[in-house]
Amino acid sequence: MNCLSFSESSYLSLAYSHFMLYILLKLTTQNQIDLSMVPKQFPEIAESSLNMPYPSVRLQIQDQYVVMDNGIVQVNLSNPGGMVTGIQYNGIDNLLEVLNNETDRGYWDVVWNFPGSNGTKGYPGNPSKKFKGYLDRMEGTNLTVVVENEEKVELSFTRMWDPSLKRNPVPLNIDKRFVMLRGSSGFYSYAIYEHLAESPAFDLDNTRIALKLRKDKFRYMAIADKRQRFMPLPEDRLPPRGQTLAYPEAVRLVNPAEPEFTGEVDDKYEYSSEAKDIRVHGWVSADPPMGFWQITPSYEFRSAGPSKQFLNSHDGPTSLSVFHSTHYAGEDLIMKFGPNEPWKKVYGPVFMYLNSLTNEEGPNSLWEDAKKQMMNEVQTWPYDFPASVDFPSSDQRGNVCGRLLVHDRYISENPTPGICSYIGLALPGDVGSWQRECKGYQFWTIANEDGYFSIKNVHTGVYNLYAWVPGVIGDYRYDVVITITSGLSIDVGNLVYEPPRDGPTLWEIGIPDRTAAEFYVPDPNPLYINKLYVNHPDSRFRQYGLWERYAELYPDGDLVYMIGNSDYRKDWFFAQVTSSVPFLRCRKTNNNTYEGTTWQIKFKLDNVDESATYKLRVALATAHSSELQVRINDPMANPLFTSGVIGKDNTIARHGIHGLYWLFEVKVPGTHVVEGNNTIFLTQPLSKSPFQGIMYDYIRLEGPSPSNSSKNS
Repeated sequence: MNCLSFSESSYLSLAYSHFMLYILLKLTTQNQIDLSMVPKQFPEIAESSLNMPYPSVRLQIQDQYVVMDNGIVQVNLSNPGGMVTGIQYNGIDNLLEVLNNETDRGYWDVVWNFPGSNGTKGYPGNPSKKFKGYLDRMEGTNLTVVVENEEKVELSFTRMWDPSLKRNPVPLNIDKRFVMLRGSSGFYSYAIYEHLAESPAFDLDNTRIALKLRKDKFRYMAIADKRQRFMPLPEDRLPPRGQTLAYPEAVRLVNPAEPEFTGEVDDKYEYSSEAKDIRVHGWVSADPPMGFWQITPSYEFRSAGPSKQFLNSHDGPTSLSVFHSTHYAGEDLIMKFGPNEPWKKVYGPVFMYLNSLTNEEGPNSLWEDAKKQMMNEVQTWPYDFPASVDFPSSDQRGNVCGRLLVHDRYISENPTPGICSYIGLALPGDVGSWQRECKGYQFWTIANEDGYFSIKNVHTGVYNLYAWVPGVIGDYRYDVVITITSGLSIDVGNLVYEPPRDGPTLWEIGIPDRTAAEFYVPDPNPLYINKLYVNHPDSRFRQYGLWERYAELYPDGDLVYMIGNSDYRKDWFFAQVTSSVPFLRCRKTNNNTYEGTTWQIKFKLDNVDESATYKLRVALATAHSSELQVRINDPMANPLFTSGVIGKDNTIARHGIHGLYWLFEVKVPGTHVVEGNNTIFLTQPLSKSPFQGIMYDYIRLEGPSPSNSSKNS
């Protein structure tokens, strides 16, 4: 009989225990098991462990609750409301904030209003208070078990629109779905919204999933590789520990529970991100070490394209998946539904992923694991498990490929590849309409260095193909309407974008990238900092109060930019804001009024053709309740161009660097310029608020076309 010594058997027992712990950790993080970790004394463990069955998914239905449990995660939902009341994981009974009411822990919601009343009507019962809309958390009235087997449970919580329901329900049929899979460290949620032709008209401002985590556990927030930090407590935002600043979301922490946060500004808008970048974000608990993440493998169901900005995680601790909002866009993105307008859309699925590691591992390990899981989810999109017929599988979708070329005849005689172009499919519309389109789906990709692109897994339907190219002004639209059917692949061939251009460049300011990021962003006032963005060049614009720095930097007069001498990276302030200097020019008076500003661009022309027309092209990265007026050489003359009042983006207040894109062409008669010194005056005259203003993307003055000019300019 072969016997092991006590020391050998003890060693093997310890090795076995450690390996089983390793297996457990891998199972709870859904990572692949590394066979090199198998103790060589136990070759049979490899096969038996890899074939170790996960527990089957179980469903318990009670009078007021329904519970999904796969042995890794347990999710409690209200019955029939479909509110997430509890998430049990890693030995913690509930990861959601147990101090909150059960209807305020995890939920879907919408903000909506009656047509034409957004922002104009008084609050019910208080006409003096601005009413932003009705908040509806869309509690279900009926539970249906769609799928229940050992591999999967899918639940449907529905509510059909009924005008007799209390609290003004949004006039939609709602179907909220929750899915749990065998062996999955988390759960999925998606929803189908439907507006029937016979349902009343309404406006929809915002819709999302919100999950509110335990503040005694989740203190570390991660939304990107370089945007992670420990967060203050929500109570630190309340008086007297917090001081509200210019608007309720921005709070200066004057006496927080933890001294290291003293003097910082907390504002949820400092953590917003573009749709294309919101793939994974979440929170980390130190005791026990675990992470809670929202993973969005596709943004096809989000509104307004890849550059639309949304909230994600912020102090609370709150974790959001926002599908539609008017943030950084304003009224242009209100979804307006008329009578006799049938509509249906699927939002999601989104994956709520949970992971845990050993005590020796830090938050970064959980973040890295969450990113790996995100990549797994992206690779399996579109999912094959949703039971709703409204969510098409891969074989029910189509594909579009092609190549985008750019032909600017003043740069190159021949078309050049549209390197890193953003190319997408959205509902048919005007050139650039995709950035305001929010009722349909959008499918985007980035072209390679040769301009080739491939857009995969497109819903069936009718689309226009849109594009914009970093480094090139304007928008492209393929004039041929594209119809996608199941399994169809379309090659559109070579597409050529000819950007706006009428003559050679005389001078230019900035980079045409649809943002103001290349311009001068000042250091913040030391009283209003967010430490995360100190020495963070890519996010300098996210600090609070930067609009106030303009008046400090230009106390005696507005910005003057000298072509040939000035550097836009140092001498062009990132936003043309109202001024608030209370002295010298008396630009802000004691009753808190402001003055508009006029910026000057000074340049020289050696030759002028008075019979020709020059072109000034002005691209704006954002605008908020502003007007752009352009004058040449006479600041008191009638404007050569005015944009009219444009924009409700509120980008300046919300620490953004772009909102909706605008491109204007200003025709400058040759009689308005002179040989020698010239000045362009850019005036933004509206001045009711410190947040009114515009951000420029790019400005270019073009000379006359040589073929149309009698004199070389």
